[in-house]
Amino acid sequence: MDVEGNGQQPPDLVELAAVPIVDGIIGEPKSWLVRPDQPITHFAKRIHGITNEKVADSPVFAYIEADVLKALDASALIAHNAHVDVGVLQRKLGDWECPEVFDTLKLARRLLPGRKTYKLGSLVEEFELDHGLDGEDRPHRATYDAIVTARLFVHLAGRRSVEELRDQPTGGDRDDEPALF
Repeated sequence: MDVEGNGQQPPDLVELAAVPIVDGIIGEPKSWLVRPDQPITHFAKRIHGITNEKVADSPVFAYIEADVLKALDASALIAHNAHVDVGVLQRKLGDWECPEVFDTLKLARRLLPGRKTYKLGSLVEEFELDHGLDGEDRPHRATYDAIVTARLFVHLAGRRSVEELRDQPTGGDRDDEPALF
């Protein structure tokens, strides 16, 4: 999943996308543009390209909240630099119980040591994770970032067990642990 914010502090949601992964297969993304409570700052607009005019006719978050909760109803969430995305969702969803989170930034740092950078764009370029994405699907838009994050997670997960991804070895032989996919 990925969120794009309005640049305010604390950030408010202007775009959200969720992409299901089932048995290592990446599904169809769901995305929403949202009219934030506070305007989109010039700085945020320069990053993601979403303007106040573009979201002027979009629903407020309360209108899409049930659909978002349905899309987030999973055993785990995957995001790049996840604390930012999860923080925005927790503020918007109040008593929502966040499932287990796999942060592809932290996973990449641990599983791919020695890189100069672990920015999502650099990893996408290195592993060619953006094939087939064009048009509205571009970096720093929620759908694009959610899709390439899902692809990065599947790439990193490979034949690793959930315990390896959690960095909590079970103590058994690697061959004894079922692979995630």
